[in-house]
Amino acid sequence: MHKWLKRGLYVCLFGLVIEGALTVPAIAVWYGWPNLSLTEICSELMKVRYSDDTLECEQPYPLGGPPFGGAPEAAGQHTAQDTWGVQPVPGYPRVGFRELVAIHNEREAAESNP
Repeated sequence: MHKWLKRGLYVCLFGLVIEGALTVPAIAVWYGWPNLSLTEICSELMKVRYSDDTLECEQPYPLGGPPFGGAPEAAGQHTAQDTWGVQPVPGYPRVGFRELVAIHNEREAAESNP
């Protein structure tokens, strides 16, 4: 019995490792990785999530930043339009396949044409 349990646990562990190794690349491609860098993807997601076009992701991430110290990521943000409750409902639209590329291009076009 222990032999089969051990084999089953190895299969589950192997599956979790494969899933974890493929999740980040798949999400990066979903959001527009070849056209946007990972830092630009992070910044665009923060801008969409908090409805604030001034937010940017810090690269490289500071060692004194959260969770090791300092204020949390969205400290002092009051622009998010979420409905809070037992199950929060986000107020921003769902980001579709490679939609961040279009949002980023529109934002850059608006900034270059004042």
